Amino acid sequence: MRTVLISGASIAGPALALWLHRYGFAPTVVEKAPALRTGGYKVDLRGDAIEICARMGILDEVRAASTDMDGGSYVDARGRTVGELPAEIFGGREEQDDEIMRGDLARILHDKTREDVEYVFGDSVASLHDDGEGVDVVFESGTRRRFDLVVGADGMHSHTRRLVFGDERRFRQHLGAYISIFTGPDRLGLTRWETYHARPNKLVSVYSTSGESAGTAKNCFVFASPAELAYDHRDGTAQKRLLAEAFAGDDWEIPRLIADAADADDFYFDQIATIRMDRWSSGRVVLLGDAAHCTSPASGQGTGLALTGAYVLAGELAAAGGDHVAAFAAYEAAMRPGVELNQRFAEKMAKEMTVASRRKIALRMFLVRTLPKMPWKNVIARKIREEIQRAAHAVPVKEYAKYETLRAV
Repeated sequence: MRTVLISGASIAGPALALWLHRYGFAPTVVEKAPALRTGGYKVDLRGDAIEICARMGILDEVRAASTDMDGGSYVDARGRTVGELPAEIFGGREEQDDEIMRGDLARILHDKTREDVEYVFGDSVASLHDDGEGVDVVFESGTRRRFDLVVGADGMHSHTRRLVFGDERRFRQHLGAYISIFTGPDRLGLTRWETYHARPNKLVSVYSTSGESAGTAKNCFVFASPAELAYDHRDGTAQKRLLAEAFAGDDWEIPRLIADAADADDFYFDQIATIRMDRWSSGRVVLLGDAAHCTSPASGQGTGLALTGAYVLAGELAAAGGDHVAAFAAYEAAMRPGVELNQRFAEKMAKEMTVASRRKIALRMFLVRTLPKMPWKNVIARKIREEIQRAAHAVPVKEYAKYETLRAV
């Protein structure tokens, strides 16, 4: 039985572990956090991702944990509603698509795999040595183990990638904006609703889902910054200061929402960026999800690509009889065209999120206000969905041999 170490227990890691176990591999998932991270923002599951969830046997759980949003509205600086749109137009979703909180999806995947997969929380990889026959791993705890393969599924700031491929700056492409998300008091009285407020170079949204704790809401801030900001991505205090500086002097509910960040225990702040690499593997080490090809929150497809990539990587390893050289090459060939399409989509959407012109913002508000009244609104809504759906179906979901026949790998 081939052993596989997976670094990262968010989405891509546990999804890969599920498939590897079904194919007869022995996966171990290591996560530096002391326990499963259940926070985060809402994520879209569209197209390929929905099909993968069905094949994983978790689609019913995903549906039960749906955010079940009704829609969203844009408001002006005085809080007056400019226009409203239903959730399917806001999210560019087809009928079968869904939306779920990242933490809920992580919990579902962990619950589905914890009886069959070894999880090690509160530890991380300190060093790797690939001798061609296997990978010797030293953990931060001092533990030493040997694995046949190692998978880095540890996000955009992947430690695994740094150990094997070098400094992140070689691969990171800044898309000109930063994003922050955190939980705060529900100051707008929202129920399954999202409220947007756009300013030149900035966008603020506040939403409360069906599963949100009573009296709370998620606050999301996006602001343009052509240059990369200098800060430590592990320093929450510095990040909160940068957020406050970016929105200093703004009106609407922004001052109160910014103040709520001080007490948020799930505060998230990062640049909107993609990871672009010439190759995703080296020897017996391979990268998965954001570690390999982050498409950023601007694409709306990061979670979908993580699930799809896990399915493809495990399927190719099984199909190749565990031959990692052939499997890694096939995995990358299958994924790369769709990833690159989504990265181009992210570049476009990052600019759309931080429109600089007041005139363009006014035009957008006009469209939001008038679209529901237009006789051809369904045609326009379909066109809005088309590009998003192309990105959601960018990776062909091929059939692999039934896992029952491959457990001898």
